[in-house]
Amino acid sequence: METSQKKLILLPKTYQIKSVVQETNDIFTLALTPRNGEVLAFLPGQFNMLYHFGFGEVPISISGDPAKKGEWIHTIRAVGAVTNAMQHLKKGDEIGVRGPFGNHWPLSKKNCDVLVIAGGLGLAPLRPVLYHLAANRKDYKKITLLYGTRTPEDLLFKNELQHWQGLGFEIQTSLDRAAANWSGHVGFVTSLIAKHLRHPENTLALLCGPEIMMKVGIQELIRSKIVEQNVYLSMERNMLCAVGFCGHCQYGPYFICKDGPIFSYEQLKTWLTIKEL
Repeated sequence: METSQKKLILLPKTYQIKSVVQETNDIFTLALTPRNGEVLAFLPGQFNMLYHFGFGEVPISISGDPAKKGEWIHTIRAVGAVTNAMQHLKKGDEIGVRGPFGNHWPLSKKNCDVLVIAGGLGLAPLRPVLYHLAANRKDYKKITLLYGTRTPEDLLFKNELQHWQGLGFEIQTSLDRAAANWSGHVGFVTSLIAKHLRHPENTLALLCGPEIMMKVGIQELIRSKIVEQNVYLSMERNMLCAVGFCGHCQYGPYFICKDGPIFSYEQLKTWLTIKEL
């Protein structure tokens, strides 16, 4: 029985592309629907392995609304052979899917402030968190999103950012460098943390983005006296098999695909200081 279950985990199912949205010049979103009408449940933070037939397989976080059970939503940057090929897929094309895999963001903590810190495409794995917070607004106190990108053209999900702001979320966007048509904050998004972390003893902080951004962000959070046990980050790197077989994503004592991709700062604090990792 165990062997057959592992074979099923390694075998992709075929899904049809329901829609393709070009978010930016190199980032696109695929909506996928199952062929048999199955219910598609996932927890915010989990990922799927997407298989483009003839090109290969890549791990991609699920970026849709966890309350919607009829489709998978994946937001993808075209950066390699597989994802560059995926960018040319059209509505009606088919793609292979394995998953969902991994653990999830710790959203069971209630009656606290929530500080979401995203860099670039890191907003995509955090978008299900924001959907959840919006749907369960009464369970949380102040909700803040700090979101940094390179240019105004790189901003993702602009309509949803406005919608969440209308629900009372405090949303602060920042550019890495100045732009002629930008009147907002300029500088690394981590420089906004101290200003917006108002109750460090009762704040849940969730980070996703480039690893250097997350490391600097954690340093800022610690300097601002946040409770270390309430800091979580998504480590999305080097995953190949998604089931802990190949060892490619080993990070210290952990396999990111199997033990993550969501980790507490307490779990990783020793390993984050080692440059070779």
